Amino acid sequence: MERLTIPTGSGGYDVVIDSGLFDRAGEYLGSFARDGRIVVVTDANVATAQLPRLERAMAQSGVPLDAIVLPAGEASKSWASLEHLLDSLATRGVERGDTIVALGGGVVGDVAGLAAALHLRGCGWVMIPTTLLAQVDSSIGGKTAINAQAGKNLVGAFHPPALVLIDPNSLATLASRELRSGYAEVAKYGLIGDPAFFGWCEGNAASFLGGDCYAARYAIDRCVRAKAAIVAADERETTGTRALLNLGHSFGHAIEAWHEYGPAITHGEAVAAGIALAFGYSARLGLCSTDDARRVAEHFRRIGLPDGLAAAQVSATGAELVGLMGRDKKVRGGQLTLVLVRGIGEAFVASSIDRGDLTDFLNSPV
Repeated sequence: MERLTIPTGSGGYDVVIDSGLFDRAGEYLGSFARDGRIVVVTDANVATAQLPRLERAMAQSGVPLDAIVLPAGEASKSWASLEHLLDSLATRGVERGDTIVALGGGVVGDVAGLAAALHLRGCGWVMIPTTLLAQVDSSIGGKTAINAQAGKNLVGAFHPPALVLIDPNSLATLASRELRSGYAEVAKYGLIGDPAFFGWCEGNAASFLGGDCYAARYAIDRCVRAKAAIVAADERETTGTRALLNLGHSFGHAIEAWHEYGPAITHGEAVAAGIALAFGYSARLGLCSTDDARRVAEHFRRIGLPDGLAAAQVSATGAELVGLMGRDKKVRGGQLTLVLVRGIGEAFVASSIDRGDLTDFLNSPV
């Protein structure tokens, strides 16, 4: 079992990683139940695949659960879904001393965490991530958000959970596409600042995605530690350090927006294409070698992730994509800011990007 503490301005919270942790959830959630009720927020898919396990575990500890089930998918990160969730919490009489448990992937964590930040001006919550993407990335750091009409994650709050419980065994219920999608965020950590870990990814991705529990445990632990260090250095994105976690995301969010968050592409697939584009554009600017850019694209392509716009089934013009990227949260004074690279493991934040040159790049066969 691994237990890490994520420091925050309000004190900090623990992240516990262990296989089979789901079945011992009562050991960790029991203390919250002594202080108040536990209300679980999940989605329709997780309610079928994982909620019964959690209910059984908590029943052994004598703790009943009250569950609120949202529709599965990105559409639940909306004003309507947030309003429904807040009304549900109010109708149930949820008090500040009660605890909201977000059981699911990144969408559930985002909307449930934001509801926890808003209900009664803030109540406690616990994250139990059930997808690879959530286990290695979105469950750590205290960011919560919903999407606005203008773009992804534009409405949100920093509201750290009280606890994060990660059980790698829960990944066994994921479809192969969902597992691959989350893998894009795994590789991202090596590409940001750990070239040795990216080398490990190149050698172990196939076994990891094939269900090797030891490889999954190792990768999750490595990613959580990497993100914990970044969050500790820049909890609220004031120094630029935390922005490095957005490698590929400016491109990726534009790809998602072009697809209108539809089922044609997942978040992880868009991020993989976006990371390949970030490396390709860095090579165009002479910041990194074309060999590094080819190596990254080949790695994603080999495991079945898109390595650019064509593979992501995007037929938008460069101007259309740059327009969508202009909605990014990192835009300052109307100037585009991207996370680019000087090589594998050497990401940095580049400001005042030339929109015309970026448009030309995106109009080329990428």
